Amino acid sequence: MNTLSHLDRMLDPVTQMMPVEFAQKLVDFRADESMQQRIDYLRNRANQGTLTPEEDSEYKDVIDAIDLISLLQAKARRVLSRHTN
Repeated sequence: MNTLSHLDRMLDPVTQMMPVEFAQKLVDFRADESMQQRIDYLRNRANQGTLTPEEDSEYKDVIDAIDLISLLQAKARRVLSRHTN
């Protein structure tokens, strides 16, 4: 079992408590333009293999944040699907 699946299981109670309005806002959440530009910059440098050590650390943090947000958004979609059926 990987770390993400442990986190997924540990966040199950969050899904049970998540209000529908919050779930919808979470599903709709996107990075703002400046953050998206920074993510794109770091992604391009990572793909080229030219990240500095500081950028590499920042990029790993970004990936962790994206993974967490994606997991929460998936949980939010489950909440919404239960309320639309």
